[in-house]
Order: sequence, then C-alpha cells, then structure tokens
Amino acid sequence: MVQHIDSELIFFDIFSMNNSNKKKPVQLLKVSEDMVDRRLDNFLIGELKSLPRSRIYRMIRSGEVRVNKGRAKPSYRLLEGDQIRVPPYIDTSEKGQKRLFASQRDLIINQIVYEDDYLILFNKPSGMAVHGGSGINLGVIEMLRIARPENRFLELAHRLDRETSGCLLIVKKRSALRKLHEQFREGTVHKSYIALLHGRWEHGDKTINLPLKVTHRKNGERFVIVSDSSGSKSALTHFFLQQNFSEYCLMNIVIETGRTHQIRVHAAEINYPIVSDERYAPNLKSPVGLRRLFLHAAELKIQHPEKEKHFDFSIPLSRELKSVLKQLK
Repeated sequence: MVQHIDSELIFFDIFSMNNSNKKKPVQLLKVSEDMVDRRLDNFLIGELKSLPRSRIYRMIRSGEVRVNKGRAKPSYRLLEGDQIRVPPYIDTSEKGQKRLFASQRDLIINQIVYEDDYLILFNKPSGMAVHGGSGINLGVIEMLRIARPENRFLELAHRLDRETSGCLLIVKKRSALRKLHEQFREGTVHKSYIALLHGRWEHGDKTINLPLKVTHRKNGERFVIVSDSSGSKSALTHFFLQQNFSEYCLMNIVIETGRTHQIRVHAAEINYPIVSDERYAPNLKSPVGLRRLFLHAAELKIQHPEKEKHFDFSIPLSRELKSVLKQLK
C-alpha cells in the first residue's frame, strides 16, 4: 500500500489554561503483562505526561525513581511484576492543559496520511518537534492527543529530527507498539530518505559505517560526533545518487540504524553535508528560497503489527523542496 500527501511547513501558536498546580504523592506502579519489555524511560514518559522529559530523566538518574527498591538505568527493560516507585512531583497537567483552535486541529488532522485501528502515518512538517520538551511546548504526539481525545493510547513508534519532514508512524494500541519496536530492533523496518547534499557526488553507491556518540555543547544543545569511545553506538548509512547538479547532489539515503542525527553527521563526515544544516554545516551557501533542512523521510516499509500484510508508505517532497530542485535544474 502506498499513500501520498503534499507536505507543507506549518507553525502553531498553542495556548494554555491557567489552573493551580497539584503535588502528587509517592506512587508505586506495577508492571502488567502488556508493559513487558518497554524501556523504563519510555514507560515513565507515557505514564507521567504532565512532566517534561528532562525532569523524568533526572528522576531516574538521581535514583528518585526505583525499580524493585533499587536504582535502574533509563534503558532498563521492564519485567512483569516489577514495582516502580515514582517520587512526589508537581502535577502541571491542569495548569498546562493545552487546547487547539479548530483551524489548528484541522491542520494537524490533515497531516494524517493513513489510519487504521492500530496505526497512524503522519506527514511531519519540517520545524515541528515530534514531542514536547527542551523549551518546546507541544510536539506532534501531544497535539494529536489533544486533537483526538477519543484515542486513549497514542505513542510514537519512532522519531524524526525536528528539522526533518516526512513519514512518522504513531501507534494506537500498546500491543502494536511492542511488535513494531521488535521490528525496529531487529532491523526489518526499511527507512529511506531524500536529501540534497553540498558537492557533486563522484563515488557511486557508498556505505558509511561509523559509530556515533551524543555530546552536548555549552548551551546544552545536543551535538553528535563520530567516535568509537565509550558510549558510542554503531551506525550504518547507505548513499545512492539520484542526480548531480553543479554544486549539489540529490541523494537517496537508506539507514539500517536509527541514531540521533545519523544521516546529518555521516554526510558531514564525508564532506557532503546536507544543505541548510545549520548545526553540522553552518555558513554554507544554500539555494535561493530554501528556508529549512533539505532532509525528508520519504519511505517507510513495515510489516503491519496486527495484520498479515506488508505496508509500503511513501510521502513525496513538499512544494518548497520541489521548487528548489526545479530551480537547480
């Protein structure tokens, strides 16, 4: 099955209702069968929706959160019967109750490319975060939860950089999420991107296999580097030429791992940085009219988690990106 939609950059002004904060007492959460094998951090993010992610990670790393009375890492995989202690915290869910205007809700809903009882394929615009936090009021998942209150369970199956547009998969049932996470871990999900890079490509098909490590700049901004030191993770990226221009090249890029900023860092490392990448290739000239990173998640292939069916989702480039390519030609 192939689905198409024309993606456009959308900005949202989100407003809040002002009510008083409430302090939540210590909670003991017990892991049920349908929670098994979830990461501790993802579990808490789902349970404590009113808390910023940064606060949840501080709670885990400081030992305020306990699993079976002991410390645990954010990556700990839950077992049935585990008891998780959540410390007292200020509940801002009422104060921070968000709402969307009807026009904003329509814009969000119109970005849904495909939907069934288990999945939503969302056409994420560039500039929109997939989730709130780090100064971002609302991301895709929070806005969808507001726009679709009838869906009691909505979670991200994977993530895209804020600057990247295209295929974003959201899950409506926990059982489907668990099965999709298995596919991502086993590497059976096909993820293909379209990117415009600086320079003329002269290498044929090329595979980059360089480990990556997340670091932070002085201002707290995440910055990923190529490194084989402790804490780094393997990353595999395949580059395929679509078309060369005088100063740029249009590439199809397939990733076998989903590391933070993987394509952007690998492209910059081989001296073909992505056009308009202000983080990894600042001060390089971009084509006239381009106001965003030229990186688009174009295709996503999965085995449906609850149906005996293979899904091939595709979202074409936005009019802005097509206009840039037409100008270059």
